[in-house]
Amino acid sequence: MIHLETDRLLLRDWTLDDYEPFAALNTDARVMEHFPAISSRDRSNMFAERIQHGLDHDGFGFYAVEVKATSGFIGFVGLSGVGFQAAFAPAMQIGWRLAFDAWGQGFASEAAKACLGHGFTELGCRELVSFTTQGNLRSTAVMERIGMTRDPDGDFECPEVPIGHPQRPHVLYRISKPDQGT
Repeated sequence: MIHLETDRLLLRDWTLDDYEPFAALNTDARVMEHFPAISSRDRSNMFAERIQHGLDHDGFGFYAVEVKATSGFIGFVGLSGVGFQAAFAPAMQIGWRLAFDAWGQGFASEAAKACLGHGFTELGCRELVSFTTQGNLRSTAVMERIGMTRDPDGDFECPEVPIGHPQRPHVLYRISKPDQGT
């Protein structure tokens, strides 16, 4: 099922054909540079299954991203509830993870903008957040390109990363629903 569409991309349900390229990107050290560890094939498959279960259950989540011109899977972009305790939670987050070969082509920003619109119009979100490790300049650049603003007072130690790990400090970005006179 296609959930969202942009000029170049389909944001859709996951298929079994996505598992192999998803596992490949999850074992690519360049893609996983800002994560505590790369994922095994089994962990990657379980993550994809969990994502699709969320899409089936909630009707939204981290969509598989396909390039229309090639029908190729390049990763995921989407919305999800923040699944851990934090000062800014409960909140809805926007996130992405794309294969290295898809970087630098504007795909993350294009898909993320579609998800922002969906979150604000269809899902009724008043605010969306995004976060990453302090050194992930590529992701923070995407956040800024889609109109998000850094909230330095919201920076936090991610509880999903082990204490003392260099990836634990995270920066927080926010965006509020555009004022439409209501």
